[in-house]
Amino acid sequence: MALNYIWIGLFLIGIVFGVAKLIFYGDTNTLPMMMDSTFKMSTEAFEMTLGLTGTLTFWMGMLKVAEDGGIVQKLAKVLSPILTKLFPDIPKDHPALGSIFMNYSANMLGLDNAATPVGLKAMQELQTLNPHKDTASNSMIMFLVLNTSGLTIIPVSIMAYRSKYGAVDPTDIFIPMLLATTCSSIIGLTAVGLKQGINLFNRTMLFTLLCIGIFVAGLFTLMHGLSTADIQAYSRVMTACVILGVISIFLIAGLKMKINVYSSFIEGAKGGFNVAVTLIPYCVAILAAVGIFRESGALLMLMNGITNLVEACGFNSDWVGALPVAIMKPLSGPGARGMMLQCFDSYGVDSFIGHLSSVLQGCTDTTFYILAIYFGSVGIRKYRHAVSCGLLADISGMVAAIIFSYVFFT
Repeated sequence: MALNYIWIGLFLIGIVFGVAKLIFYGDTNTLPMMMDSTFKMSTEAFEMTLGLTGTLTFWMGMLKVAEDGGIVQKLAKVLSPILTKLFPDIPKDHPALGSIFMNYSANMLGLDNAATPVGLKAMQELQTLNPHKDTASNSMIMFLVLNTSGLTIIPVSIMAYRSKYGAVDPTDIFIPMLLATTCSSIIGLTAVGLKQGINLFNRTMLFTLLCIGIFVAGLFTLMHGLSTADIQAYSRVMTACVILGVISIFLIAGLKMKINVYSSFIEGAKGGFNVAVTLIPYCVAILAAVGIFRESGALLMLMNGITNLVEACGFNSDWVGALPVAIMKPLSGPGARGMMLQCFDSYGVDSFIGHLSSVLQGCTDTTFYILAIYFGSVGIRKYRHAVSCGLLADISGMVAAIIFSYVFFT
C-alpha cells in the first residue's frame, strides 16, 4: 500500500502546485508542461521497456540453457550454505539460489544488462515457492531490498560522465561511493533481517562479509593509481570476459548434458518478450508520476524548504545543492542522472556538489522502478515491508554519501 500512496501523492501534489501557480502567480506554462510530461514520460517508459526486450529475450534464452544444462542447480548446491541463511524459506539446492547469486554478482560488477533478466528469472522461481501469489514473500523482499541498496563495486558509467565533463580525477569518487553503498546494503540487510527474525551474526555470514571485504580491498589496490582511461579499458575487458565466459560455460554445460542447446535457448527466449510486455504498465505508471511532480515545481520548492530549514538550525547547507539527485534516484535512474549532470553544469564537476552528486548517483538504486518491474513481472500487488526497508536503505546510503563526501572533498 505504501507505493500506492506515494504514487497518488506524486500526482496530486504536482497538480495542486500547478493549479496554485496558475491561480496565485498567473503562471500559464506549468500546467501545459505537466500535461506534456505525461505523454513524454509515458513514451519514454514504453521505449525504455521496448529497448529491454532484446536483452531480456537473449538472457532468458541463455538462462534456460543454464537451467537445462544443470548450471543453476550446481550453483544453488554450492551456495546454499550461505544463501539459505539469508533466505531460510528457500529449500536447499533450489534453482532460485543460483539465479539470486548471478543477479547479485552482475549488479556488483555493474553489468546491468545481465542483472535485470537474471533478477526477473529469480523472481519467477521465487514465485513458485510463494503460497500467496499476490503478496510478496519474505525471500522476495530480502532479494529486492538488497537489489535496491545498489551495491556496485565498479561505477564505470559515473566515472565516464565525470571524465567527459573534465574532472581532474574522475575516479576520486570510488572510495566514498563504495563506503556509502556498503552502508546502504548493510542497513537494508539488517532492517529486513530484524523484520523477518533472521540471525545475521552467524559464522557463515561473517565469513562471507570478510571475503567480500578482502575482494573489495584487492580490487581497490589493483585500481589505485590507474588513469581513468586505463580503468575504463580494464572494466570493458573484464565485463567482456565475464559475459562471454558465462555464455561459454552455459553452452558447454548444455553440450555435456547432451541437450538440444538451440531448442532450449529458443524455448527460454520466447518468455523474454512476454516479460517485457508485462513490465510496460509498471514503468509507465512510475515515470508519468515522476514527470508530473518534477514539472510542477514541487521538487524545487521542496529543495528550497530543506535549505531554509537546515540553515535555520545552524547547519551547513552546501549539500542541499545535490538534493535533487537524492530525491530522484529512488524514482527514476535517467532522472537522477540528468540531475547529476545539471549539478556538473551549475557547480562544476570538481566542486563539492559535483562530487556529492556523483556519490549520490552511485550509492543506491532506483527503488520504485525495481519494485515495480520485479514485482510486476510476477503479479505481486501487496509489497508488505519491501518499500519501507528499501527506502530505509536508500536514506541510509544518502546520509552516508553526504557524510563521506564532507570527509573526502572538504
